[in-house]
Amino acid sequence: MTKPEISWSDFEKIDIRVGTIISVNDFEKARNPSYKLEIDFGDLGIKKSSAQITALYQKDDLIGKQILAVVNFPKKQIANFFSECLVLGVYGDNKSEVTLLSPSLPVKNGLEVG
Repeated sequence: MTKPEISWSDFEKIDIRVGTIISVNDFEKARNPSYKLEIDFGDLGIKKSSAQITALYQKDDLIGKQILAVVNFPKKQIANFFSECLVLGVYGDNKSEVTLLSPSLPVKNGLEVG
């Protein structure tokens, strides 16, 4: 099922940037298995995110991985944690299996996707 069509100006409102994961911790208070991530977005600084990516990724595999994230959402409180960006991924057949989106070559942190 396809979502409703959006305009170009709608797309331009979404700020998707490249960042590098610099720390990963278990998020024990989350309802679903999750990690707490700290992501370096270069000039935008370091942002935190909660990500339900435990099915396919071990903590050690994520350190240094470049990912794509939406960085202009308002902060979202999840239990005792404030998520500052939305890490992007592709759902598998089982929605608990999320494959992270990342650039195919290394790029500078903070670069914009368009």
